[in-house]
Amino acid sequence: VQLQASGGGLVQAGGSLRLSCSISGVTFSIQSMSWHRQAPGKQREVVATFNRQGVADYEDSVKGRFTISGDDRRRATYLQMNNVKPEDTGLYFCSIKEYLREPVWGKGTQVTVSS
Repeated sequence: VQLQASGGGLVQAGGSLRLSCSISGVTFSIQSMSWHRQAPGKQREVVATFNRQGVADYEDSVKGRFTISGDDRRRATYLQMNNVKPEDTGLYFCSIKEYLREPVWGKGTQVTVSS
């Protein structure tokens, strides 16, 4: 299984970005999909998760601004980022967790928010 994140870029504060993560390879039972970010000099943190029941959860600082979703066939996950702030800058990673398997990570996509 491989994940490929895309959609990052440079955006002004207050603007929007939509990150995409495509999933290739054979998957059996995806339990959750998630987005994480790592700001310069900081540890990676979870931004949003989306479980197989369709329940989403968000890190406090992005609640009301970011929305995570997945496609019907669970072959992709998305992160809609609205009203972005300079503190949202970082390398964004997608990840999936299958039943009884270790999480799989994709390579990151850089998001830079200018003030």
